[in-house]
Amino acid sequence: MIQAQKLTMHYGPVVAVDNVSFEVPKGEIVGLLGPNGAGKSTTMKILTTYLYPTSGTAKVAGMDIKENPVGVRKRIGYLPEILPLYMDMEVREYLSFVARARGLSGAKLKERTDLILDECGLRPMYRRVIRELSKGYKQRTGLAQALIHDPDIIILDEPTSGLDPHQIIEIRELIRKLAHGRTVMLSTHILQEVEATADRIVIINRGKIVGDGSIDDLRARAKRFERIRVTVQGASDEVQRLLSGCDGVTNVAPIREADGFSSFVLTGKPGAPLWREVGKLARSRGWELRELSDMPLSLEETFLALTEKSAEE
Repeated sequence: MIQAQKLTMHYGPVVAVDNVSFEVPKGEIVGLLGPNGAGKSTTMKILTTYLYPTSGTAKVAGMDIKENPVGVRKRIGYLPEILPLYMDMEVREYLSFVARARGLSGAKLKERTDLILDECGLRPMYRRVIRELSKGYKQRTGLAQALIHDPDIIILDEPTSGLDPHQIIEIRELIRKLAHGRTVMLSTHILQEVEATADRIVIINRGKIVGDGSIDDLRARAKRFERIRVTVQGASDEVQRLLSGCDGVTNVAPIREADGFSSFVLTGKPGAPLWREVGKLARSRGWELRELSDMPLSLEETFLALTEKSAEE
């Protein structure tokens, strides 16, 4: 549904997007993740035909953004980071205005408006002036305008920006619900956002794609060490000394000691059989083993590893 092909965007001497290519298949939720200034919003604006790329192109729903921008706009729903709301309109007036601008009228307009009010949870606010709405309901109204014409593709730029934790959870759940049967691309600099919402992550840093795949795929690519967590019965100093002698272990970090049990995080060389070595040691020493669990890279660690690798290159 989305095919970006070597997209490049210059703002004078500044390269905001540098030779970016990726694809988004039908029905997938893809998160475009990167720090502020990485090129996320510029990429979104190019895909929605708001900006014309310096070079490269993209196809949205099979249509080239350069050759058929109007056709592309008909197939997408777009929620920019700065909400496109008319604050002095009532919610019903605003949605009716957007629907008519999108070519809806008569029974179809009423049908879509009623459906979107329910889907976005806006029914109680239907007759309220947008200016009087909370930030969360303004965000829902922005989502509603992006969906009013029943688009195949939804593009959301920082959809939870400025919301409180309760509102963030509500918008996340709403996006997941509205994604059924649609292709969704959302940009964010918040790591938890993509982890909670997206099926796949595209990481962009300094205008370049530095990672593309599921969270597990990206973790595997960023992995530079093995890591496990161990909790055994015994004195902390003695247990730490013995664990440090296991084959492949490069570091043993104590976490806590309580009720006669000591917990540690063990780090080892890539591919080191830490589980097996610790299991052998525990059996030979007769330790009561309370915990032996893998500690994969967090999304934060994965992101930092991939962006640092990109910067080094």
